[in-house]
Amino acid sequence: MTYINEVFENVKNRNSNEKEFLQAVEEVFESLTPVFEKHPQYAEANILERLCEPERQILFRVPWVDDSGKIQVNRGFRIQFNGARGPYKGGLRFHSSVYIGIVKFLGFEQIFKNALTGLPIGGGKGGSDFDPKGKSNAEVMRFCQSFMTELYRHIGPDVDVPAGDIGVGGREIGYLYGQYRRIKGTFENGVLTGKGLSYGGSLVRTEATGFGLLYFVEEMLSFNNQSLHGKKVVISGAGNVATYACQKAQELGALVIAMSDSRGCIYDENGIDLGLVRELKEIKRVDISEYLDTYPNAEYKKGFGSGWSIPCDIALPCATQNDITLEHAKTLVANGLLAVGEGANMPTTNEALQYLLDHNILVAPAKAANAGGVATSALEMSQNSMRYNWTFEEVDRKLKEIMINIHKNAYEASKEYGFGYNLVAGANIAGFIQVAEAMMAQGDY
Repeated sequence: MTYINEVFENVKNRNSNEKEFLQAVEEVFESLTPVFEKHPQYAEANILERLCEPERQILFRVPWVDDSGKIQVNRGFRIQFNGARGPYKGGLRFHSSVYIGIVKFLGFEQIFKNALTGLPIGGGKGGSDFDPKGKSNAEVMRFCQSFMTELYRHIGPDVDVPAGDIGVGGREIGYLYGQYRRIKGTFENGVLTGKGLSYGGSLVRTEATGFGLLYFVEEMLSFNNQSLHGKKVVISGAGNVATYACQKAQELGALVIAMSDSRGCIYDENGIDLGLVRELKEIKRVDISEYLDTYPNAEYKKGFGSGWSIPCDIALPCATQNDITLEHAKTLVANGLLAVGEGANMPTTNEALQYLLDHNILVAPAKAANAGGVATSALEMSQNSMRYNWTFEEVDRKLKEIMINIHKNAYEASKEYGFGYNLVAGANIAGFIQVAEAMMAQGDY
């Protein structure tokens, strides 16, 4: 369609150095032609161009003092992408790879992901090129305090509610909130999610993205007369999403045979010892290769992405963007792959994604399948507003209901607009229509 092509060319020209953002935009646009054919009013209101331009982009300096007394300087970012459905909502990523293109791709994805939850939250994202790895607790605290000293003026419980992402866990959220409270002089704990339980966090929030991923994959398989029971699963990553995805997969009867970190992959045909992986990565903070010290019959494969050479029924990329390349996809399909569940954000390249779909692989797309984290963040916001806490079972039940409903809405949108059972297209369409309708109702904002 001419309108979609024209907008994408304009987006490319204006954001030519932001390859991740352009990849995310292209992937969504590929699903929208039948939507604009049915709803020409979206083109008349220029929804796409408005949607691709963040409402606000904030870039700031973050000076902090290291343990030797030397002043270091990093960049801080916050993209408030679209607030048509509620306060901006999205995590903070602290990693050396962070730049404006990464933050924009994450924020753009977050718009649709948040809409798919059905909860009243808009899309945003933020972060810094600061990497907490190798830093002392005191250095991380000083960085977080400096970061929040600027960020605080741009956020609030009804304005913008950040959470964690790569490099930002409970420790960092605690330091960030402590500085926010110090500056504001109020106990507005609804300004951040992913908090500790002692100051307003929600049960299940830590587990939510990994658990939600498996609830979605379970629903997708069930819809296609399959189940997780007995399936061989390969997971990339060994962080929060990966470990809780592994836990839930094992609880549901799957055999998780591989996990990985940035340096390589462990393959244990008898099933991964998740307790040991957690000890290595969360307590000892060492390479996952040390798994072999306890299980010498396991195998270690060097290199990022090496796990995708292992034959499996289900692949769960839970590490970072562009984890599964076209070559990986070809190998996985040749080895008998049944399904992919995206736990990370945009973990499959567009070429690999199309290859998987062309070969009838079931794909649970990230903006739907990993929405459990932000859904539970929104539930945390609700509990903060009520000054009340739900039980683990209550939150877990709500999470599962949300994930089942996301699957239902993605399938129905895919079917309505002629894609059959294509959850990639369906998630894009269902999320887009929710946001477009909210934007249309609010005029030219």
